[in-house]
Amino acid sequence: MAGRLTVQIVEGEAGRRDAAAARVLAVLRRLPDVARATPVPQAELARMLQPWLGTDAEAAGLPVPALIDVDLTSDDSGAVARVGAAVTRASPAARVDAHATWLGPVGRLLDTAAWLAGAIILLMLGATTAVVMLAARAGLEAHRGTIEVIHMLGATDRQVARLFQRRIALDAGIGAAVGGIAAAGAILLIARQVGALESELLGNLRLGAGDMGMLVLLPFAFVLLAVVAARAAVLAQMRRML
Repeated sequence: MAGRLTVQIVEGEAGRRDAAAARVLAVLRRLPDVARATPVPQAELARMLQPWLGTDAEAAGLPVPALIDVDLTSDDSGAVARVGAAVTRASPAARVDAHATWLGPVGRLLDTAAWLAGAIILLMLGATTAVVMLAARAGLEAHRGTIEVIHMLGATDRQVARLFQRRIALDAGIGAAVGGIAAAGAILLIARQVGALESELLGNLRLGAGDMGMLVLLPFAFVLLAVVAARAAVLAQMRRML
């Protein structure tokens, strides 16, 4: 929505308002910075104002500005300034609202939420590593006698570590599958609720192919991390034990 504008024609008398809107629309459609300029029907404006003004607003003669939706060919601030100057020359009653101006705080909020989500994932990776290493060390201590016997029979550290890796991989895989299914359900639920809002702002929040790929690979990354952490913990602990 960065390259979008709304032009208001604030004029109390309906005839002058419509004439000014026609002049501004003609100017907009000639500008090279404008990709599309579409007037908003007065019936649509009345429908949007109905929750606040009721059905008697039109009969009461309340002045309603004319609106024109504008899509720019770029989100450059210079294009916004050029369009604003041309519109003002066409009609002093015209007001230009750049969507990026009032959407800035929303965009910054979404960026902050994305950074927080990334930080939470990093914390989860760290916690997973710590839990796996503690579980591997506890398993080694619990089976210390058995491991010493296996060692005396000729097993190497890597062979013993491989046994722990398989067990950790199985447990982590089950956890990742359950967590992945729950996460997919939560994403679908949130997407359905966002779609039900029918908000143009939230409607632009879509997951791209790269985002979906990252979500699919995330459970596998956790399993791989658990296996690597278990192997490192087991080998380090066995060097101290034996």
